[in-house]
Amino acid sequence: MNKKQLGGVGPVRAAAAALAAALVLASGGQDALAAEEAPVSAPASVRTLVPVGRAVGIKLFSDGVMVVGFSQIPAAGGTETPARTCGLKEGDIITHINSAEVDTIEEVQSQLARIGGEEMSIRALRDGREVQVTAQAVQCVSDGSYKLGAWLRDSMAGIGTITYYDPETGAFGALGHGVNDVDTAQLMPLETGGVLKATVTDVKKGKRGEPGELHGTFELSKDVGELTANTAQGIFGSLSDGSLAAGLEPVEVASRDQVKTGKAAIYSNISGDDVKSYEVEITKIFPAGGDGRDLMIKVTDPTLLEATGGIVQGMSGSPIVQDGRLVGAVTHVLVGDPTQGYGILAERMLSTAKNF
Repeated sequence: MNKKQLGGVGPVRAAAAALAAALVLASGGQDALAAEEAPVSAPASVRTLVPVGRAVGIKLFSDGVMVVGFSQIPAAGGTETPARTCGLKEGDIITHINSAEVDTIEEVQSQLARIGGEEMSIRALRDGREVQVTAQAVQCVSDGSYKLGAWLRDSMAGIGTITYYDPETGAFGALGHGVNDVDTAQLMPLETGGVLKATVTDVKKGKRGEPGELHGTFELSKDVGELTANTAQGIFGSLSDGSLAAGLEPVEVASRDQVKTGKAAIYSNISGDDVKSYEVEITKIFPAGGDGRDLMIKVTDPTLLEATGGIVQGMSGSPIVQDGRLVGAVTHVLVGDPTQGYGILAERMLSTAKNF
C-alpha cells in the first residue's frame, strides 16, 4: 500500500486474461422415431482446471487514488482540512485534478505544487458515480507545501493463494474475494497489478477473537503473472510462469449441484514452497444468489489445526476439492472460531472471470 497525506509525505506500504465460457452441458436426447436421420448429440463438455493452492505475493496499483482519511493542516490562519470542507468523503477515488488525470500520489502532489493556492476542480468516483467538487489547497506553515488534508492510497500488496490455473490459456483465479482497502473496506479499482513468487516464512496461529496470518517473503526480481481484474469474487489474470503449477494435474470443475456436505480437502501452502492437502468438512451449502459466501467449511485436519489453528489470513484462495472435483476456494475465517470459515464456488469465480 502506498498511503500519504495529500501533498505531503506519510507512511508507505508497497502494494484475467479472459477465460473460456463456464461449464457447458450439451443438450441430449433425440426423437426415437427419427434416430437414423437426426444428428448425434455432442458429448457433454466438462471444464477442467488445475487446483493450485500456492501462496504468492500480490501487488495492485489503483486506477485513481483513494481517499482513506483526513487530517488538519497547520496553516497561517489556523488548522484547516480543505479536502473535507470541499465535500470529499472517505472511499472517494480521485481521478482528475482540473483536466489532469491522476493515478498516483506523486501525480497528485505534482498538481498541487503547480496549482498552489488557486481554486481547483477535483473529479472523483463515489459508489460508481462521478462527483465533482471545487477545492483550494492551503500552504502548510511547517514546510511551505500546498496540501488538502487528505490521506490517499494508490497501491496495495500482500500474500494470497492461487485457486486455479488453466494450462491451455495461462489464466488464473485467486483469493475468492476482492482486494479491499484496509481503511475504507472499498474494493480497490485496478489499473495494473502483478503476481510474485513468494515463500511462506512463518505462521501467526489463529485463536478465538484473533485471526492468524501467513507471513512470507516476495521475489521482487520479476513478476510471474499479470492482474487484469479485481472483483468481489476474486482476482483474475494470466501467469507467465507456469512453474507455480508444475506437476499438478487438471481436475473437473464441480457444478453447484455436484457439491454436497461432508468430507473434502483444501490445498494450501503454509510453509516454504510446499502445497499440501488438508482435510476439511463442508458443513453447509448456502442458496444461490448470495454475497459469494457459498459454503461453510470446518477444518478437521489435526496437522493444519496444530500449525495454524484453522484458517488464517493469506489462505484466501486455497482450493477446495471434493470427490476429485474443484469445488471452490476458501474466502473468510470466522473471527470467533478460526477452525471454521466460508468458501466461494468455483463456478461463481469462473462466471465472473469470463467477463474479463
